[in-house]
Amino acid sequence: MVISQMMSENKMEYRGSKSANLLNNVAVKEQRADGSWCINPNLIIMHLRCALVGFERNYRIKILSKQLKNRRFSTLNSLSKLHPFYVSGLVDAEGSFSTTIYRSNKYKLGWCVQSYFQISLHSRDLDLLLQLQQYFGRIGSISKGKTRNTVNYSVAGVKDLTTIIIPHFENFPLLSKKGADFLLFKQIVELIKNKDHLTSEGLLQIINIKASMNLGLSDIVKNNFNNIIPVDRPIISTTNLKYPQWIAGFVCGEGNFGVKIKKSKKNKIGYQIQLIFILTQHQRDIKLMENLKNYFGSGTIKKDTRHPAVYLILINLSDITNKIIPLFEKYPILGIKQLDYLDWCKVAKLMKEGSHLTREGLDLIRKIKTGMNKGRKF
Repeated sequence: MVISQMMSENKMEYRGSKSANLLNNVAVKEQRADGSWCINPNLIIMHLRCALVGFERNYRIKILSKQLKNRRFSTLNSLSKLHPFYVSGLVDAEGSFSTTIYRSNKYKLGWCVQSYFQISLHSRDLDLLLQLQQYFGRIGSISKGKTRNTVNYSVAGVKDLTTIIIPHFENFPLLSKKGADFLLFKQIVELIKNKDHLTSEGLLQIINIKASMNLGLSDIVKNNFNNIIPVDRPIISTTNLKYPQWIAGFVCGEGNFGVKIKKSKKNKIGYQIQLIFILTQHQRDIKLMENLKNYFGSGTIKKDTRHPAVYLILINLSDITNKIIPLFEKYPILGIKQLDYLDWCKVAKLMKEGSHLTREGLDLIRKIKTGMNKGRKF
């Protein structure tokens, strides 16, 4: 089955692993999420609760109160309404659609099946997760992540998945290969909704579907079911990118705004400044990266020699000032990464004015660079 994602704005009403590798001595992406596998939200034991005053007075999230004390979270655009395609772009970057199958004496067959949608971000982007939860009608829960400094937004209720989460991604499709996981996920949720997971035939059908999702089946499932026949994985074919909001959401998760300072004999001050915009993605989505390159009308695609990753790299100052910056001025990046983008724009302005050719300008750029990305203090 081939799913072709051709999107036309006239037809819509409203609109593995991530590499932390170094490319040309530039950190291409700070790891923000837990990865492809997600933890079962119902197994998280979070007894302490605290209200998040300033967002929703009566809203509470499941997260250790210690994590909120003496910590500043992003409050950028906290009152903005997320665009549907921004949500899909962010999920394409940082979300997952998962199904767990594990032993349980509570069920006649001895197996429990649970499906859930989850997105994981750095704890500094808690505000963005709150916006996402608000976008989806405040369903689901937010909890402390499995790894350090992460927070998860999870939706596991079958009703919420079938009436809210799945319809969203049907109307505003995912454009990466993650779209295939969504389509398989959708099939499993439908089987669970119809109680088919409580029958031997239905359970095996779910196992066959899960075998083609994400990282496949756990060893315990493989060892207990001998007649597993994985279903064909849907092929996602993205032929065009027409929604800048999707790009903004995707860049929020997979993009990096960097500044490189290197020695150079060509300049009087002895240093050269270079702005770098990088997108990172698994190598299976190289076609998507090519489509993004065509959308920007600029850039170079490079493959990682040590990891299954590809990079879209833009370094041309003219393209950055005339294409990238105007795009995100009109369709803003949200969350903590917006701060890096704004600092990046400051450097671009200094370069456009020629200040980078002076000692004072160089010192200012160094100061800005030091406070960006991992160097940012809160």
